[in-house]
Amino acid sequence: MSSVTKSVRIKSGMVEKKTAGAFIVQVILVLVVGLLAVLCLLPMWHVLMSSISDGFALMSHSGLVAWPVGAPTLEGYRLIFRDAGVITGYTNTIIYVIGTVSVGFILNVLGGYALSRNTKLRTFFMVFLMIPLLFGGGLIPTYMIVKSIGLVGSRLAVIFLEATMGVYILLGMRAFMGVPEATIEAARIDGAGHLRTMIRVMLPQCKGLFMVTVMMTFVGSWNSWLTASIYVAGDRSKWPIQLWINQIIADNADIIKGVNPNYNRFLIQFAVIAAATIPMLIAIPFLQKQIEAGVLTGAIKE
Repeated sequence: MSSVTKSVRIKSGMVEKKTAGAFIVQVILVLVVGLLAVLCLLPMWHVLMSSISDGFALMSHSGLVAWPVGAPTLEGYRLIFRDAGVITGYTNTIIYVIGTVSVGFILNVLGGYALSRNTKLRTFFMVFLMIPLLFGGGLIPTYMIVKSIGLVGSRLAVIFLEATMGVYILLGMRAFMGVPEATIEAARIDGAGHLRTMIRVMLPQCKGLFMVTVMMTFVGSWNSWLTASIYVAGDRSKWPIQLWINQIIADNADIIKGVNPNYNRFLIQFAVIAAATIPMLIAIPFLQKQIEAGVLTGAIKE
């Protein structure tokens, strides 16, 4: 065995050996992360177990629902999917998510690329994007602008207002600025213009960061209800699922005041929250894989 191989093995062994302090720090980190995971999962678990509990027993139960209260039942899910409003809400939410993510991705890529180039107005537009991050214009001025261009009552109002934020465009700028200039110059020598350079050369190396903005936009759009409650409040056919959840909870507030109340309707508010959350939980791991693939692609190309 050569001396070089021995030295490599000795060094690798020294690196792999952990000190007592490093072990304690690692244990503390694992405990903290585990505690945060439990705190995040407990509300979701409470809602899920409540959604399959007995309605009458659940109304008299207080505290955390660790297991189904009473006889387990799926009556709450049966009731929500019989409600045409829930199906309409799901359909509208999908429309809003697809439109918001698509418009936001285009704006983030185009804006980030434009700001990453050394142009005369680059500083001006960077300041222009940073000001709204510090000072908001307010709800009423925003509503007046949207009304003046005729988008009140339109799905486009929800999509455009939630498509992107200035910070996402600035992140896109930083991602494009991280692409080696030698790669860009090589593409230009080969005859590639701005659009081809951006899409074929630079974007694959920034895929990971842009997938982060896509994931954040997706989560924000799926959970959004305030914008829809302002701009499409008068048209229930355009309500997203989150706005329908709010309405269903309000409708079930006086459930026990009836002569023969259907206690299973108390389960609806939990069942509809669980049904609205599950698609997002399925989509996020897929987006996470795309983020990891984008990081790997960028590392290989660089």
